[in-house]
Amino acid sequence: MIKNMGNTDRIIRIIVGVIVIVLGIFFKSWWGAIGLIPLATSLIGWCPLYAPFKFSTMKKSG
Repeated sequence: MIKNMGNTDRIIRIIVGVIVIVLGIFFKSWWGAIGLIPLATSLIGWCPLYAPFKFSTMKKSG
C-alpha cells in the first residue's frame, strides 16, 4: 500500500479525529466513533477514498 497522504493532511485528520471522539464522549453519543476513521487513516498514511481517483497530498519529490 503506497502512502497517499502528506504531513499536513495527516495532522489535520488527527486533530479532527480527536475532536470528534472527545465530542462524542462529552455528549455521550456513539457518533464519536466516527472520529476513529480520520484518526486511523492518518496513522497509516493512506486514504482509501483517494486511491480510486489517484489523488495524493504528498509532496512531489524531484
